[in-house]
Amino acid sequence: MPRRLGAIRRSQLITTYGVGALIAVDNESFVIAGLDSWDVSEAVEIRERRLAGVLGVDHFRLPPAPDPDRGTDGVRVRRFPDYYSCPQCKALLPFRKFNSPVGEATCRDCGTGLVPSRFVLACDHGHLDDFPYWKWIHRGSEHSGGYCGGTLALTSDGSAASLRSVVVSCTCGVPEVSMDGAFRRQALRDLRIRCEGRSPWLRSAGPQTCTLKTRVMQRGSSSIWHPIVYSALTIPPWSEGLHRLVDEHDLLNASEETIRWYFSSRQRKLQAIDASVEDVIDLVRHLADPTLDESDSTGISAYAKLRHDEYESLRRENREHSSSELQTFVCERASGDLTPLKAVGVDDVMQVKRLREVRALAAFVRGATPMDADSDQRHARLAAADSDWLPAVEVSGEGVFLRLDQNRLRSWESNTDVRRRSDQIRDNHLRLLNERAAAQPRPDGQPVRSPVTPRFLLVHTLAHVLINEWSLDAGYPASALRERLYAGDGMAGLLIYTATSDSAGSLGGVVAQGELERLRRSLRSSLERASWCSNDPLCMESQASGTDNLNLAACHACVLLPETSCESNNCFLDRTLLIGDLGYFAV
Repeated sequence: MPRRLGAIRRSQLITTYGVGALIAVDNESFVIAGLDSWDVSEAVEIRERRLAGVLGVDHFRLPPAPDPDRGTDGVRVRRFPDYYSCPQCKALLPFRKFNSPVGEATCRDCGTGLVPSRFVLACDHGHLDDFPYWKWIHRGSEHSGGYCGGTLALTSDGSAASLRSVVVSCTCGVPEVSMDGAFRRQALRDLRIRCEGRSPWLRSAGPQTCTLKTRVMQRGSSSIWHPIVYSALTIPPWSEGLHRLVDEHDLLNASEETIRWYFSSRQRKLQAIDASVEDVIDLVRHLADPTLDESDSTGISAYAKLRHDEYESLRRENREHSSSELQTFVCERASGDLTPLKAVGVDDVMQVKRLREVRALAAFVRGATPMDADSDQRHARLAAADSDWLPAVEVSGEGVFLRLDQNRLRSWESNTDVRRRSDQIRDNHLRLLNERAAAQPRPDGQPVRSPVTPRFLLVHTLAHVLINEWSLDAGYPASALRERLYAGDGMAGLLIYTATSDSAGSLGGVVAQGELERLRRSLRSSLERASWCSNDPLCMESQASGTDNLNLAACHACVLLPETSCESNNCFLDRTLLIGDLGYFAV
């Protein structure tokens, strides 16, 4: 069995420590290895055909967990960076040259625990490499074209927190050099250092040709790894009945004989959903038909269609059936008098008492946060060869779906001042998208588009203020609640839900917020909170705020949320569009 280093939650392998991410274990540092090194022989398959079709895979798998009894290991890692230093003797060497005892990271000479290099190189195509310490200290010397035979040392006097106090020296006698200036864009260019195209998380993938400039990054920087995660709700008909039965028992590719044999001793499962073996066989044949195309488009447009289908399902009731064990989507219209909420622009309220969400890791990027304008080349690979599966987690939960009044919304959107305020964020976003597209043009040559509209800003900001309000009443912290936005193409709604990997996500605390009288009170309270911020008047009068100036009246004291709760990295927010003279709820 490989050496076991530690444990993390499976969900973290999708959002925090996925393939290609760096992880620190005690005094060592590793990179999560590619999918082709995972032992998935015992890994649970996750079926979500709508999402699988969008991402071009056959199915998903839950990240494997080690099982010593069966002799299987879990997710593997590889040592990175390669350079370590000894705090006592100050030696700076590749890890193997310290001759550490097996299973340890200590200096053989002095017995002190080693420290992995703080600095690494990365490029916008996701490549990763060690910092070139030897070239850094020997630049401009007679040895700059070849090795000097000396030994590097790394010292830090601790006199300051700046890089000036981190000094590299060599026994060959060249003047010692601090790390000050290593993060300048021109620094590596002057040393003629280019990206070597290394992918240390992929064992069988050799260096690739890469023409991009590489940059120095901190090993523990949050920008060293950004996941590209796609998610989908399981909606009818896939969430119940025959579809669910086929997925639960992995019968999608089973032969007719196998299906008949399987249900010969499981007739109760068919009786529970009032179905026969012939019904199962017919469905499996239908799903296996290669001409079957449940999506009329691909890529981003297909993902947009996936959202539109969810919106239509959330608008319709889907009550709990007698075969509830095979039903993962229960949506019921909130009972009571909706008139007070209609008066302020809420057209419908649905209580989603049960939902299932699949979140899949499709790729990752390094450096700047991912955007729609990014070229596909920027998306780093999860495996050396194409795979028919992706890692994913299956979560269950509950939520409340609100739909806004379309007539009132169209009237509000036509306000010139509202559109002018929305255009401020849209223009900033388009400028950023165009800069990103100019740096790495997309092969399709399509012009970049921004999703920012008055409707999107309204729905997004409303979701944030409600999550902040419900976190005080629903029994969940704000970080445990999530938003799912439906804005554009005739959609105007939002789903606030909790989704966890166990049954704790379905305790009823969020669904209770959908009771009409309670919702009316919480909506009024949340709007009152949004009308005042401790940073006012600076917050309310701001002309640009947040990351890349993609917010207006929004800050951590009023509407920003934990990163796990927001779909858009806390961007595209403006509470002025909720309240005040321009507010939707003030019309």
